[in-house]
Amino acid sequence: MTANGNGVANGSANEKLGPKNVPTEEGRKKDELLDKHDKYEFGGPWGVTAMMIGFPMLMYYLWICLWFYDGQIVYPHSVDEIKPFLLEMWAHVRDDASPNLYAWKVYSGLIVYELVLAYFLPGYLQEGLPVPSLGYKTLMYNCNALSCVYTTIVTAAFLHYFHIFRLTEIIDNYGHIMTVAMIWGFAVSFGMYFWTIARGEQIRMSGNFIYDVFMGACLNPRIGTVDLKMWAEVRIPWVICFFLAVSGACKQYEQYGYVTPNMAFMCLATWLYLNACAKGEECIPQTWDMFHEKWGFMVIFWNFAGVPFTYVYSVVYMASHDPSKYRFSTPAYVVLYATLLTAYYIFDTAMSQKSRFKMQCQGITQYRKTFPQLPWSIVQNPKYIQTAHGNKLLTDGWWAYARKPNYTADWVQSFTWGLVVGTASPIPYFYSVFFITVLIHRCGRDFERCSIKYGKDWDRYCEVVKYKFIPGIY
Repeated sequence: MTANGNGVANGSANEKLGPKNVPTEEGRKKDELLDKHDKYEFGGPWGVTAMMIGFPMLMYYLWICLWFYDGQIVYPHSVDEIKPFLLEMWAHVRDDASPNLYAWKVYSGLIVYELVLAYFLPGYLQEGLPVPSLGYKTLMYNCNALSCVYTTIVTAAFLHYFHIFRLTEIIDNYGHIMTVAMIWGFAVSFGMYFWTIARGEQIRMSGNFIYDVFMGACLNPRIGTVDLKMWAEVRIPWVICFFLAVSGACKQYEQYGYVTPNMAFMCLATWLYLNACAKGEECIPQTWDMFHEKWGFMVIFWNFAGVPFTYVYSVVYMASHDPSKYRFSTPAYVVLYATLLTAYYIFDTAMSQKSRFKMQCQGITQYRKTFPQLPWSIVQNPKYIQTAHGNKLLTDGWWAYARKPNYTADWVQSFTWGLVVGTASPIPYFYSVFFITVLIHRCGRDFERCSIKYGKDWDRYCEVVKYKFIPGIY
């Protein structure tokens, strides 16, 4: 191992990286400090309460605007109109988004089916990172999302073909299913909180009930070999996003006899994301989400309801409007598809580079092979900064140009999901607007944590990798 003038070391994917990442005594003290609740985030109890109430209301409002008001933002224009407006909104929720028995069977059936598949199907065993909260114990993860996802797709195709369950019914019952998803999100969030408290397994608690429900009490809840946090991150939100896009495409085909390039774009975009999560599932245990973030309302509700029912508003719009409202020229379609594929390539390879580097630092040099394995997914002889904490900070590949290149590429993908309808409706852009807010806030949390954890080494890292998101700009 050698170091250049910036203190950046060069190593290969194996022995030159030196010993496994092992926290030093100083590193353990920093981890102990970071593993305690010392301040409120998200505005504290009042802030998280507002989010738990306000976000479901926002989901209903945006869906109503999309489906019943031509995709335009509607609001009362005078004080006298407020009450009739609210009553009209409530009528749509009551009549068009009631949690009826059909919606319960569809949504709950998917949840149970995905859980059964995750429990029984074999997978690729991956060791996670040492977890400070568990005394640096490493957990094993059964990564079988790929087989589960494609078993689900084959099952859905079978049910659709034989008219047992028509895929068009998903988009037609969007409001009803969304309400059931919200109920699941709340029920699992509160249920996991009380279950964890009853078992005495809570960690990093604030002592405020609603805040701890929001942030979570448990870290890695499991049913057998199924890590519920990782299971919910892949199997629920992105599966639903994909099937909503497919449902929209089926609906278009039944109505018009063809599928628009715009709807086909969303089928491709959601499949790319779903497949990326499934084929690279062994990389997820290397993330902050797994070894630090607890499983509370913030994560649970978002996976069960928030992601699937807010990220694909463009599909909802296209499924309920004539294609003439969002038709593009051929060059525009070429640019749109090219932008998506370029952003996806950077996103996929950046995530892979970082995760493989973390695996290398654990002594893992044999990697899972799934489709598609893209060029430059692994950095050979990676450059890095060795920290006093004991960890290594990657400063090579995409990570030499920005501290969060995956976030930048991920956001570009989200923007194309709104761009696919052009200027026909502003609501499909909600995903990208909301997402950039989340990413900036998440980066703030992450960078603050890293600053405490690595101290002067983090300052040195920021000197080497100067930009947060966009090289040369920000």
